[in-house]
Amino acid sequence: MSKKRREIPVFDHPIIETHCHLDYLKDRPLEDTLEQTRGVNIEKVITIAVSPDNLARVRELSQIAPWIYGTQGIHPHDAEGYSDEVEVEIRAHAGDEKIVAVGEIGLDYFYDNADREIQREVFRRQLQIACDTDRPVVIHSREADDDTIAILGEFEDSLKRRGVIHSFTSGPGLARYALDQGWCLGFNGITTFNKAENVRDIVRMAPIEQILLETDSPFLTPVPYRGRENAPFYLPFVAEKIAEVKALPLDEVIGMTYQNSLRTFFPGE
Repeated sequence: MSKKRREIPVFDHPIIETHCHLDYLKDRPLEDTLEQTRGVNIEKVITIAVSPDNLARVRELSQIAPWIYGTQGIHPHDAEGYSDEVEVEIRAHAGDEKIVAVGEIGLDYFYDNADREIQREVFRRQLQIACDTDRPVVIHSREADDDTIAILGEFEDSLKRRGVIHSFTSGPGLARYALDQGWCLGFNGITTFNKAENVRDIVRMAPIEQILLETDSPFLTPVPYRGRENAPFYLPFVAEKIAEVKALPLDEVIGMTYQNSLRTFFPGE
């Protein structure tokens, strides 16, 4: 029997949605989604670029409201579409006022949608963009822990801003490396899934000072709304689960993850 669905909680303290894909949302008008997102006290939303085809769309979305921001980068699934021209576009806009990071970049050996050597080359090239533009990075790593650690190690001294390994589902080795290097780990609705004890183990291990909240919507809808398209306004359920797993007061989790988000993406605030 599925869990009874309940109203989305609204916290007194604002929260920040650090990773979603607004251009992928299909179930309702975007204006309605954004209105509901603001209605649950989400102060900022970062919508994430993943392919050559949506770099410009993400920039457009970042302009539709003062509280929406974006990134520029190519996901490992689309690494074979990376080119000198794409790199010029990312470099040209990585420093835009409403662009807060280079991402989503990294390695994915689970789906292997792109040749692994090309994935590694494209990952390195985009990490270099982040170094050159003093931007944090949003990293995707799946079934590629060793290579992710090795490549990040090449940039330890030059990538000053660090960033986040988002939707963290990797093992404790990558988690320890990232945390020791000052990275944040991003957690989403997976933390609420019955069979995701491995992810909850990493939540327990990670200091609350290095955790970010995200939905990765429209994917990975949290309990109790699994089966529906995910959206940024479900983020409060992730905050509640993090507090439960870490046995911390909810207010502490909300306040600290908010500060972590500012420190990572909005250092001037």
